[in-house]
Amino acid sequence: MTVALDTSSIIAFLGGDSGPDVFAVEWALDHSLAVIPPVVLSELLSDPTLSDDLRDLFRSLPLLGITDGYWERAGRLRAQILKTGKRARLADSLIAQSCIDHEVALVTRDKDFRHFAKESLLKVFDGAF
Repeated sequence: MTVALDTSSIIAFLGGDSGPDVFAVEWALDHSLAVIPPVVLSELLSDPTLSDDLRDLFRSLPLLGITDGYWERAGRLRAQILKTGKRARLADSLIAQSCIDHEVALVTRDKDFRHFAKESLLKVFDGAF
């Protein structure tokens, strides 16, 4: 079972936090089952204080590919969420669409992804393995 890791859970894991998402990050990394959406890689590499070791680690993780029609589907997904009056950040929409396209669950502690799970096929890790 491959799982996609969100920036929020990776940062919590690296910071020594606890929680089901941190456990899932550790488990996925230990079992070589972690993948990351391209937007997550961009977010992680945006930290100007990031060490070379972490930069290399992040770049070594398998990346979910961009499939044909991705940008249009991501726009429609975001519009679907916004239409309900819920929050839908552009980066979150792109991350959600990557996971939907590849049929992988997203490990995250960002509560905004629950809107995508309710309105689409996104599977969000909820602490149960």
